[in-house]
Amino acid sequence: MKLTVDCELTSQLPALQQASAFAYLLSKANITWLDMPLEALVCNQYGLKPAQDYPIAAIAASADGLQVGDAFWLRADPVHLTMQRDSFSLSEPLPIRVEPECAENIVASLNQHFVAEGLTFFIGNSGAWYLRLNKVPQIKTSLPSIAIGKNSYHFMPQGDMSAKWRAYLNEAQMLLFTHPANAARELAGAIFINSLWFSGGGIMPLSVKPQHDVDLMVANSPFYLGLAQWSNLPSQVMAPQLDDAIKGVASLQHVHLQMTAKQSLDDASFQVLLNALKTKKIKALNLNLGYYEKTLVLTMTSLDNYKFWRKLKPVMHFLA
Repeated sequence: MKLTVDCELTSQLPALQQASAFAYLLSKANITWLDMPLEALVCNQYGLKPAQDYPIAAIAASADGLQVGDAFWLRADPVHLTMQRDSFSLSEPLPIRVEPECAENIVASLNQHFVAEGLTFFIGNSGAWYLRLNKVPQIKTSLPSIAIGKNSYHFMPQGDMSAKWRAYLNEAQMLLFTHPANAARELAGAIFINSLWFSGGGIMPLSVKPQHDVDLMVANSPFYLGLAQWSNLPSQVMAPQLDDAIKGVASLQHVHLQMTAKQSLDDASFQVLLNALKTKKIKALNLNLGYYEKTLVLTMTSLDNYKFWRKLKPVMHFLA
């Protein structure tokens, strides 16, 4: 079986030393750096074309229990902007996970505030936040992974209506700053939601016949599941344990799998992939690692385990 695995590099992984499974994979595999974030790479792989943005929000919302119709949609992630020396930067985790009752209270207030502007906020079944617009805005947004840790001003909505959308953001930030539900979260020790991050804007595109050899999508994010639905690709929800997920699809030729955030947290998941390669349960592994504005692509086969001349090195050797 050929397995394509997508995951976001978490803050724990760069600290792994050369004895880790993740470092072993990096040391033995063929590596390519792509100058695009993981979400953009996945969109390109499935033939999804951008207008102003890749229409990620509409595709995700369609798999997240919302009726997208022919409206324009944006993701409206709740985020925390951190004050740097002379600017604000987008910080992790992203997006912030918000308790359902708190999210409903805040979204209700946002809808009341912006009703005259034709902006309507929604919460999907996954807990993700979305924004539906009555008409197409003349803006281009930035994927959040590109902006993490940088001056957020440079990644605000761009285009003919950028001033209006920055005004919307300022109003939303003021509402969040004074909202009782948000204040209660902060008192409980949760991360304060001090802004929204708009991205992935677009109208639901016409579905297409997939131009790849993938037999199944295994994921739990609305975007990946929505992308499978849009491209007429069978899909199933990711199992809590990565080894269980691999066992369940062993009879297929090519599977595209998205690790959950929990599975991406430590080295155990990469040990599962390494073991599957060594025992030839996986004949070929494509590992797409989202690293902020770039993607590190690893390709490896079972035979690559025998590249004894490739010395093991710590993870940061490959990320520096």
